[in-house]
This record gives sequence, structure tokens and C-alpha cells, in this order.
Amino acid sequence: MPYRLVLALGALAALVAFFTLDLGAQTVPEAKLVSSYRWHGGDDPAFGGFSGIEVTEDGTTFVALTDRGHVTRGKFIRENGVIKKIVHSKLNKLTSPRGKPLRGIWTDSEGLAIADNGDVYVSFEVQHRITKYVRGNAKGQNMPKNPATDRMAGNSAQEALAINRDGTLFMIPEGSNKQTAPHVVYRLAPGARTWDTRFTIARHAPYLPVGADIGPDGRLYLLERHLGSILGFTNRVRRFDITPDGLTNETILLQSKVGTHDNLEGLAVWRDTDGLIRLTMISDDNFMFFQVTEIVEYVVPEGAGLTADHLINAR
Repeated sequence: MPYRLVLALGALAALVAFFTLDLGAQTVPEAKLVSSYRWHGGDDPAFGGFSGIEVTEDGTTFVALTDRGHVTRGKFIRENGVIKKIVHSKLNKLTSPRGKPLRGIWTDSEGLAIADNGDVYVSFEVQHRITKYVRGNAKGQNMPKNPATDRMAGNSAQEALAINRDGTLFMIPEGSNKQTAPHVVYRLAPGARTWDTRFTIARHAPYLPVGADIGPDGRLYLLERHLGSILGFTNRVRRFDITPDGLTNETILLQSKVGTHDNLEGLAVWRDTDGLIRLTMISDDNFMFFQVTEIVEYVVPEGAGLTADHLINAR
């Protein structure tokens, strides 16, 4: 979602706004930052605005999505687990069901999910839809329409997208009707024509969902962000167990201080060689000179937890 207007207004503000969080969730030791890499695209005008990322199970290669309908594949070069270099392919334009490159208002791609068989799913805002790209086929296939998108704002809709091992899609909009209302988790089972709305996620304002992934542990991970002040963004990652009756065992894994990272929007979850869950996230620079494309990685430790006070003070 573009933040040009919000950033411009924020630059005029003299005060930093802080919010009291309703931390009705379990906490664990805060995830440890292991990599923060500034990624540069050279002279390619298509480089930037990254809104989604997916990483292979071994953490070596990735697919990244921009919010202008471009996609690239790349490889991480790490030393002692820290990203030192990134090599990537040319940024290619996504296509329509007719195989034509997307243009204009049809290009606002936000969420990215990749199934075990390699099929790629992309969620779009403005012209709300989710498109499937079958592996080896350049033509997109639109998934069954979610009627709820007719009531969603153009740039606060299908931001977070994930897919379970059984092929069920999970979509969480960035916005919702009320600041106190839970976020609805829309699910589309394989072969289904209608979206299920039985699952919800508690809202802890002021954060809003922007990215999601199903980890190798079968849990749902949710990336959220908030433009905290003129100093920049704060980010949060929550984790949920997926059960037949809903999303349970809500756990806050990470809550960054304002300005620690740029506008993180994409999330990929995988397990490293030490057997620990690793969170790989990418920032959307909105194609603005004062923002950056940043890839950050956190390792989720195991063990006893932080107090809620620690998380509040980390804003």
C-alpha cells in the first residue's frame, strides 16, 4: 500500500504518537536479528516497491514480488548465516489470463504465496482478485472471487496471503470495518468456489496486517506494521496454531522499535540448519529516495518468555 501521503503529512508532525497495546497474547523471547541487508537494483526502473517474498525450505533461493506487478527470483549468499550478497534475475511483468503483461490499475500486486507444487498465487488490490500462476504457464488464472472485496478500500484490502500444505489459501485484509473488530481470515479450500470466514485474528491496534506465511511447523505467521511517527515504521510478527476450530495460541514473536527497519511488507518463514525458525522479511520503499529496499532476517529462539512490559517498551 502506498504511503506517500502519510509520510508527507507525518513529516510535518512535531509530536510522536504512541499507543497502548492490548497484549492479549502469549509472549516468548524476542526473535534475534541476524541479517539486515540493503538490496540495490542498479539502474532497473522496475526495482523497488517489494510487497511479498517467499523463500525455499533451505533458505537459499527466493521469489520476490513488487506492488507494480513485477516478480524476480534470486539467491542469498550467506556467511555464517548472515546475508552478504544477493543475485537475482531480471524483474518480469506478471500476466493476465490472456497472457498479456499487466498494466495500469491491474498491476497493484500485494500478497504472494507459493504452493508445494510450485504454483504461485498473487493477491491484487484496486482491481481486487487473486490470480494463480501454474508452474511453467505464463498465463494467470483468476481464483473464485471473494464477495467481501467489494466492500474493501482500494488500497487496504488483500495484503497478506499464505497457503497451507493442503492447498488452502489464507487471505487477511489490511483494513477492516472497526478498529476494535477482529481481522477476518478468509480461506479458500482446494476446489472450493466460496470463501470461508469462520476464522478471525484479534486486533491489537495500531498495527495492520501486511504479510503472512505458513511455517514449516504448520503455524500461521502474520507480519504487521505501523507508521509510528516521523521517525518511521514499527513492525510486529505474531504466530498462531491452526486448528479445525480456529487460530489459537496467539504468540508475539517480534515487535521492533520505531525506525529499526523500513516498511516491511513481505514475510517468509523457514527452518535453518540449526533447526530454528527463521523469519525473512522485505521492505517496500514506495519508490521513494528516502526509503530503502531492505531484507531482514530474525531467528526465533526457543524457551521461556518476555514480559508484556518488554514489548510495550520496544515500540
